[in-house]
Amino acid sequence: MKHISILGSTGSIGTQALEVVRANPTLYKIDALTAQHNADLLIAQALEFKPELVVIGNESLYQQVKSALPHTQVIAGEEGLIAAVQLPQTQLVLTAVMGSVGLKPTLAAIEAKKDIGLANKETLVVAGELVMGLAKQHQVKIIPVDSEHSAIFQCLVGEEQNEIEKILLTASGGPFRGKDRNFLATVTKQEALKHPNWVMGAKITIDSASLMNKGLEAIEAKWLFNLNPAQIEVVVHPQSIIHSMVQFTDGSIKAQMGLPDMKLPIHYALAYPKRLKTDFERFSFLKYPEFTFSKADTKSFRNLELAYIAMEKAGNMPCILNAANEIVVDAFLKDKIGFLEMSDVIETCMEKMEFVHHPTLQDYLKTDKLTRMFASELVTK
Repeated sequence: MKHISILGSTGSIGTQALEVVRANPTLYKIDALTAQHNADLLIAQALEFKPELVVIGNESLYQQVKSALPHTQVIAGEEGLIAAVQLPQTQLVLTAVMGSVGLKPTLAAIEAKKDIGLANKETLVVAGELVMGLAKQHQVKIIPVDSEHSAIFQCLVGEEQNEIEKILLTASGGPFRGKDRNFLATVTKQEALKHPNWVMGAKITIDSASLMNKGLEAIEAKWLFNLNPAQIEVVVHPQSIIHSMVQFTDGSIKAQMGLPDMKLPIHYALAYPKRLKTDFERFSFLKYPEFTFSKADTKSFRNLELAYIAMEKAGNMPCILNAANEIVVDAFLKDKIGFLEMSDVIETCMEKMEFVHHPTLQDYLKTDKLTRMFASELVTK
């Protein structure tokens, strides 16, 4: 029985992970569950899965959670996230929290020699060099949960001695695939939240609509698979059946395929290195007689171009990109700025914030804080 702690158990990834655990009660034991605001669902999950530790990020909800779980240890705030990853028996920490808040607990989990199921791409976007260096030092496995990175990870099993020529990250293109800037200038959050293939949280759905999600994934892939930006190609594949591909130096390409269902990469990460039988719906080629591919439009969707600029410059620039993006997505969801204005704010932050070539953890944290403040001022203006 594998012992697992889930950071962000009430979100899209966290709830689907618990579906996998629920379907395999003899294989997995939940040690800790954490959530930021959704106390009601967190309580219901804790009553079902009976973890040793429950963490509620919003400290004002502590009493509600503690009263409902009198026989369970409950902690509030950031210190709870750290405690959740340090339980002695925990073997795998699934990091499914949203945004850069995942950085500190991920570092703490690595230092505690826990393997990581990484569903929080911002951790590597913000501080990839630091995280991967620490994982290597402590001999910790980082198993990606994002469908694209899971696909690449699966393609590389058995290929450890073979050199990668490039990877091809597939993108659905989101709800605005093929649209120009004139169209994008007037789109609403309701339109942006209608993803054609995937059911996800609001933040990642907006990122998918703007192609920022693909930019963040490219930066994450750089660190996960030790690549340079020129080895990472984004290809628009509207059917979302090929989740990503790897091309090797002999010209051969491996692709991982399947229906667009996040439970499959979650299941793979939890069971790794084994593949366990599932009752998930099976893919049929006869239902998908055509696969199409096209180049990503970085002129209309400037966020992808900005992400590549940040990746090339390295240092704390991806941290600046990520912090600014989190602010503008929140502002867009609150109808404070338009869809195209998100890129304008991010670009200004990248131009104006102090650049640090070789940041420490404190540099990353400072950059994140100051960029959020500056981006918030730009949104207000």
